[in-house]
This record gives sequence, structure tokens and C-alpha cells, in this order.
Amino acid sequence: MIATELRPELEAHEPPEARGISRDDVALMVSRSRGQSVSHHRFGDLPGLLMPGDLLVVNNSGTLPSAVPVSHELVVHFSTAMPDGTWLVELRFGNGAATVPYRGGAAGDRLVLPGGALLRLVSRFTGRLWRATLSTAVVPYLLRHGRPIRYSYVRHAWPIEAYQTVFATTPGSAEMPSAGRPFSPEVVTRLVSRGVTVAPITLHTGVSSLEDNEDPYPEPYDVPPATARLVELTRQHGGRVIAIGTTVVRALETAALAGEMGPASGWTTHVVTPEAGLHAVDGLLTGLHEPRSSHLRMLAAFAGEDLLSDCYDEAAEHGYRWHEFGDVHLLLP
Repeated sequence: MIATELRPELEAHEPPEARGISRDDVALMVSRSRGQSVSHHRFGDLPGLLMPGDLLVVNNSGTLPSAVPVSHELVVHFSTAMPDGTWLVELRFGNGAATVPYRGGAAGDRLVLPGGALLRLVSRFTGRLWRATLSTAVVPYLLRHGRPIRYSYVRHAWPIEAYQTVFATTPGSAEMPSAGRPFSPEVVTRLVSRGVTVAPITLHTGVSSLEDNEDPYPEPYDVPPATARLVELTRQHGGRVIAIGTTVVRALETAALAGEMGPASGWTTHVVTPEAGLHAVDGLLTGLHEPRSSHLRMLAAFAGEDLLSDCYDEAAEHGYRWHEFGDVHLLLP
């Protein structure tokens, strides 16, 4: 089993650039399920670890500055735009980054935000999230008044640029699709030169501060026709489809639920587990997830519980760093 506590010294407190290394020089652990093996690299080694004919599918969602202060002790995190025009939001209480979910509030409450905008709580969506409306268009408002969501392990504020990947073209995520962060233009160029194809999907991520073992919330996604065709062609010709991030797995596996891969868009509630299986994706590049995170169930679908436990033991032993500014793990067949 994966250790139930994450040691504080293994948390990434700042972007790797602030630690004196480039974003593409973080540590990279590689696990292979067929050989039950684990090896250790730098992220810049990635092109040599993949094969011509492999397909990397990336998330092109850009990160919004989704945190807005209400007072010195209350902040609202804008999570997800819902089809009916409401937004899922989380209220958090505390000083600075060290906030905790705020359990107060009642339907009908109105909160005055910076710039005079009014946030109205409509109804509870979960024990932690509210459906809410804002008196003005949300995305332009966030671009003017918001700041990046950060948690207590990130000790200092960083600009929104620190929370973007090189693939970000479509703003909409509450938090960075962080598996793509280590990619640099140089690494992408070397991948393409090796014969590795790169294709996009869009999945706008909501807040990641899930409760223990809490499943991900519904999220909007789009698998475009060109990407769906590339996934099918890659698998037909013996290549591997490798998802860059759990968001990509969720989108592609949702698109494949009907039994064959095709373009798809809408809202996904699909949760990938060993029981649900994998039908579109062969490998996964992802960050290191906290104990009891629901993402670990997805990872077990790729590696199995025994190998996954070994990987996390080795990551801790080798001093890998967790969270969005940390190191990454490539799970291969």
C-alpha cells in the first residue's frame, strides 16, 4: 500500500525555476508494467524513452486566475462553468495560502467581491462546492481580479504564467493540468524529430482539493476529430497512446465508452479505475499524487497496485517532489 502520509520535505514549494533548474529538468520516474521495473531519469530524457510512432495526447486548457478574495479571511475558488450558466465555487477560510474549506454559507447568500461584483450562492453541489452566479461575466472578471489558486505547501505567490503549460491555448481550468508543465519547446521539437506525434484534447480542470477518496467532479471536455483519428491510427499500427496527465486519460476514455474511439465533447462523469479498465490509452505521464487521492485508482489501472506501491516507495526514497511544481512519473506498458 502507498504510505498514508506525505513527508513535508517531499513537497514542491515553488516552481523548479526558482530552485535553479529549468522546467524540463525535473526528475522523471519510469515504470513498466510488463517487466515490473522502475528506473530514474531527468525529464529531458523523455524523447529517448519513447518510440517513433508513439502518440502523446496533451491537454491544451489554460489556467485561469481562479481565486478571488472576499475578505482577509475568506476566499472563493471558481471551479467549473456549468451548462446552465452557474459556476461551481468553493469557499475557503484562512490567512494567505493556508486555507481550509469553509463550511458556512446558505443558499441565497450574496458576497461582495472586489470591483463590486456580487456572488450569489444558489445551492450546494457537494458538501464543499456551491452552485453560484456572478453578476458579471466570470472569465473576464477573473482575468482582472483573480489570482492563481495555491495551497499551503506553496509558500509564496507566483504569477499566473508559472501555472501555464506550453500547450495552453484555451483558458478554462481552475488549476493547471500540471503533467504538461515540464514540457519545453526544445523537448517538443526533439519528440517530433524522433517521430513521436503530439495531439490535443481540451478538458477544463476544476479544483483539485478533493476530500480523501473523493471522486473527481463532472468536467467539460472536447476530443476533436483529428485527435480521435490519430488515436485510432496509432493503435491500429502498433504505436502507443500516451496521455499527458490524468485529465487526458479521463477525456479519451470517456470518448471510447461507446466501444470505439471517436470525436466527443460535453461533460464527463467517468472515473477511470482498474475495474473500469482502459480502452484508449496505453501509457500515462503524471505528477505524484497524495495518499488517498482518487487519482491513484486511475494509476492502478495502468500499473497495478503492487508496482504502483513500489514506485511511490522509490519516489520517496529518491527524494522526488510532489504537487504541481514537482517531479513526474511515466507509466508505460
